[in-house]
Order: sequence, then C-alpha cells, then structure tokens
Amino acid sequence: MHPTAHDSDALRWHSPGSAAPAAGAERPPLTVQTVGNEIKRLRKLRGRTLEQLATQAGVSAGLLSQVERGQGNPSFNTLVQVAHALGIPVARLMAGEQLSSPVVRRTERRRLNLGANDHPVLMELLTSRLDSALEAIRIVAEPGYSTEDTPFVHDGEEFGIVLEGTHAVNVGGAHYVLQAGDSISYSSTIPHWYENPGDVTSVSLWVVTPPSF
Repeated sequence: MHPTAHDSDALRWHSPGSAAPAAGAERPPLTVQTVGNEIKRLRKLRGRTLEQLATQAGVSAGLLSQVERGQGNPSFNTLVQVAHALGIPVARLMAGEQLSSPVVRRTERRRLNLGANDHPVLMELLTSRLDSALEAIRIVAEPGYSTEDTPFVHDGEEFGIVLEGTHAVNVGGAHYVLQAGDSISYSSTIPHWYENPGDVTSVSLWVVTPPSF
C-alpha cells in the first residue's frame, strides 16, 4: 500500500473519534492510547515503576508517562527502546485480538503508524502469531525518516528487501544504500540503524528472528 493524499491519515496515529472501518476496509492503525495501555499493563506485570522503565529504556519519565496516558506522538525509536526494556518485540504492542488463521489478509494486518509528522513511518505485521520464532514486517517510510540517533542492538538476525524507493541500512558503521530489488542480511547484535535518504516513499519487507520489531 503506497501512501497517497487519499490515505494520508494512515501516516498518523488513528484518532479514537474516527469512524470504524466499513466491512472489508483495512484495519485502522492502533491509537496511542491502545499502545500506552499495553505498555502500562506490561510494566506493572513486571513490577517496575514508571521511573525504572524510563531509565532502562533511555527515555524521560515525562515522555513515558505521556505515552501511557495516550498522549503525544511517540516515535518509532521511542517505542523500540521501551519495548526492548520490557523484553518484548515492538509487535507485542500491536497485539489486539489474536488471529486464529495462519493467513493474514491485507485487511487484517496489525498496523502501527509512527514517527514525527514530517517523517512518518507505517509498520505492518505480516505474520499471524506473536510467539513465532520469526516475524515479517512491512515498512513504509517517508523521505527523511532516520533512526540514526538511536541505533539498535539486539539478539538475532535480520533480512530486508526493498520493494519501492530507496532504503539505507547502516551496520556497524558500514552504510548500505538499497534500491528496489536490493536485499541485505546481517547479525542484529551489530549496532544498526535505518533511513530513507531518497525523495520518494520507500516500501520494504523485513524478516527478523527472533522477533524484535
């Protein structure tokens, strides 16, 4: 799904006041409130205070408090840091109802829309189970999107292929600019970050094991 002016709302957090999708329409993106509630639930389940989790995630307690209350516009980087501090993949925050079928229809994809308003990113979970050994993620990133300020380091391996546009990956200081059709694989234990250095929206597919996104 390539973002257009017609579906520009898909590049922002879904408003709780928006109308429910019609039958056959795509699943709306999760709200900040939904994600915040899940973070708060998992934090309390692990017996951590808000300040403790904020310190472990490397974010301010004020920012984390806003997210838990369903306020603000947390970036993808922020949610990755919080999720990893909780010991879960980001996709866990997209849980919603469980899918009973191994097939994920286009209209059933769990969606999370993140990033600053000027550089949004849409993340869709393509695998049905949240407890699998791997996960597949479709990422739609606007020009200028970058996670350089918060490189990721975690267990496992990653594979990515660019479907549209340009998507760059920096692995251990080596910068790889990928065009449509190019793919890359690497160990996730090496510090890595992503960006869209092009002037058009990029669409890419990522497979991660064990789940981390």
